[in-house]
Amino acid sequence: MQYLKRSLFGLISSLIAVSAIASDTTATPPPTPDENVTCEVLVIGGGLAGSATAYEALLAGRTVCMTEITDWVGGQISSQGTSALDERTTQRALLYFPRGYLELRKRIEEKYGRLNPGACWVSQSCFMPYDGHQILFNMLQDAAKKGKGNFKWFPSTVVKDIEISDNLIIGVTAIQHEPAPGTPPLNTEPLSQIIEDAYSYEDSPRLNKTIIRFDPPSPPLRRGEIDPPSPPLRRGEIDPPSPPLRRGEIDPPEDGENPPNPPEDRGAKWYVIEATETGEILGLTDVPYRLGVDERTPFEPTSSSVSGAPYCTQGFTYTFAMEATAEPQTHELPPFYQQYAPYYSYELERLANFNLVYTYRRIHSMNPDEQLPGNVREWPIYPGDISMQNWTWGNDYRPGNPEDNFIFTRNQLQAMGQLEPGEWMGGLRTETLERGEENAIGYFYWLVEGTTDSQLGEGVKKPHPNHRFVTGLDSPMGTVHGLSKYPYIREGRRVIGRPSWGFPEGFEITEIDISRNDFRKEFYQENLSSQDYRALWAGLAGLELPALLSGMQTVEETNPKSRATIYPDTVGIGHYAIDFHPCMTNTPPEAPGNTEREGERLGQGAAYPFQIPLRAMIPQEIDNLLVVGKSIATSHVAAAAYRVHSFEWSSGVAAGITADFALETGIKPYELVDDLPLQEPQLEVLKDRIQKTDNPIYFPETSIFNNSWEDWK
Repeated sequence: MQYLKRSLFGLISSLIAVSAIASDTTATPPPTPDENVTCEVLVIGGGLAGSATAYEALLAGRTVCMTEITDWVGGQISSQGTSALDERTTQRALLYFPRGYLELRKRIEEKYGRLNPGACWVSQSCFMPYDGHQILFNMLQDAAKKGKGNFKWFPSTVVKDIEISDNLIIGVTAIQHEPAPGTPPLNTEPLSQIIEDAYSYEDSPRLNKTIIRFDPPSPPLRRGEIDPPSPPLRRGEIDPPSPPLRRGEIDPPEDGENPPNPPEDRGAKWYVIEATETGEILGLTDVPYRLGVDERTPFEPTSSSVSGAPYCTQGFTYTFAMEATAEPQTHELPPFYQQYAPYYSYELERLANFNLVYTYRRIHSMNPDEQLPGNVREWPIYPGDISMQNWTWGNDYRPGNPEDNFIFTRNQLQAMGQLEPGEWMGGLRTETLERGEENAIGYFYWLVEGTTDSQLGEGVKKPHPNHRFVTGLDSPMGTVHGLSKYPYIREGRRVIGRPSWGFPEGFEITEIDISRNDFRKEFYQENLSSQDYRALWAGLAGLELPALLSGMQTVEETNPKSRATIYPDTVGIGHYAIDFHPCMTNTPPEAPGNTEREGERLGQGAAYPFQIPLRAMIPQEIDNLLVVGKSIATSHVAAAAYRVHSFEWSSGVAAGITADFALETGIKPYELVDDLPLQEPQLEVLKDRIQKTDNPIYFPETSIFNNSWEDWK
């Protein structure tokens, strides 16, 4: 509340006074749900990965429930405001993307009459976030009609409790919120002002809550059937659950019903998809996961820490939209501006140009057909042009220490009691969220009125007052305060896959699986033991590995493989550079003279086109949970490439089709990969199904014998 009173825009305090709510964190058992809902696929998180999961499952005729903390689907392209598709040139030239992602691009082009209505230069497609939501939501509705599936959408909903029995999720309790009578609409306050309230079961003066219990259908639905929801219970009524079955027991059918077929009996009745932006469900269920910087190993040799740094995740960003005006605007100095001003910068001398920064992610152009100069610094800006801002030394917020880290570690969650039943509060530090909001608002003021630059010194930054901060429920971000509904998240909790051949501590994709880095640099010989340095090259050797291991060839004579690791269980693809927005060294991030964590950028650079192995999506301990998006099993360095739009979609495709396949056959996903590297016949059937639905799982000419990847940069 204090934040809004001092914000740049001065929202009328009488409208928002009701938001000063202290969350009740007293341990209480889950109350009786107000609504019981069944589904075959429960997608937790409505971002691009979650939407892609729902899209494919709906086309397969499944009943899909999707929860989302905001009221928009799309994540990066909508509620997080980064509506500029990150794509690599070669993949884009071939249009080598999943079918749903291609459909999304097609509908954007149909909406505007062009793919790039913003005439931005960071991408071939920059557009309005509110259109990203509407286009994608229409796609999901159309997929349900086409596939005869059933789409159940739960906006403004957070997951509070998950019930697990015999390694299966058997129930999920969520809280859906809406404005209390007489209070402003949602998206009036920034997220930090309501997030703790949203995770409380009890109604508050600001929010009314509906408690929803998600359950699998019983008996399992046949494809295309619709399972009518149970009549909602009144609060206080008790719906006694059936006693949980022991492993191997069969739930007897009701009188007169045909018994379910054997494959469905031994399989799971439903699948839950972890599609949140921060890996929230990994934290809530407490399955093994990693957070932040990994320890330095032969597989993660460029790590900035010998022992690991879990508090250092990539920075998060509150995006916003700003509109060019014909006349200079009056801009009120935010009362917190001086706290954050020592941070703001163009970053590099070659980037120190306002027109360059503004047109970088311009999402609306008044003259999109204009022939533009070759130098982006000379691109004109017209009144009415709208730019979305997402800048490293601007509205990125980059904490990296235990005092201010954004995503709580397991030890912190345990100490706070959030791992106790009924005590989950989202696993994020609210104070850091609020500081990220302030930092973003301060960055706008710096762009239009600032005259200092923290990295380049005096005389570089000039005022540009002919711009206004765009606010309102009908604005590009869809918020009264003007910031994105949710911050753009680059990195969250990353699941650790199951132990398997070659991965005794759990499967993961690492730096050396995708990086094009020069591993002959002195850094590696100086910072790895001789044994680890040799192990590094064993991991890079490819077809030359036998010669290296036998002693017929030295490390110096060994050529590194010129492709990413090829996985027998690939179920999707992606391609992007290893791109870092490093955490800052000291606390707080905006402290004068602060620097990025030393060594974090050493691992960044070009990557080979890579694959999404199914093992990276399967957690330990829970058999009917699949992980998509930024929370799949990657290392910290690899995660910096596995985080962009088309990858998220591809991982969601794999989850949607895998869940459908598992429900159909009764084969749990881990059973498809548990005998690798031996042949897995059912895995091949699944891979064939994914490919036949126009969802690629290999890049063209992928082979261990193909070393011609130099053009894929």
